[in-house]
Amino acid sequence: MDMVKVTFTLDDRTVSRLRHAAARLNKPQSQVVRDAINDHADRVGRLTEAERVRMLAAFDAMTGRRHTRAAADVDRELAALRSARRQGGRRRHGG
Repeated sequence: MDMVKVTFTLDDRTVSRLRHAAARLNKPQSQVVRDAINDHADRVGRLTEAERVRMLAAFDAMTGRRHTRAAADVDRELAALRSARRQGGRRRHGG
């Protein structure tokens, strides 16, 4: 793997945490940074735990609702839609 030297400015707390992590892992600081960037890049685009919980709650709320229409009414509406599709849907007349 080719290496490119880069320069970053980090706050004291971040540098301290980087040094501590590198010492605990017995790895060079640059490897800790590479690993951290790769881990972060893998998570980009994924839902956070809070987002996941919020979306699951919304899903549960939607699926938990009781049906307000009788099954026979739904069946009639579906039959009408299927019939309209077979007949070409909404066509313009006389235009």
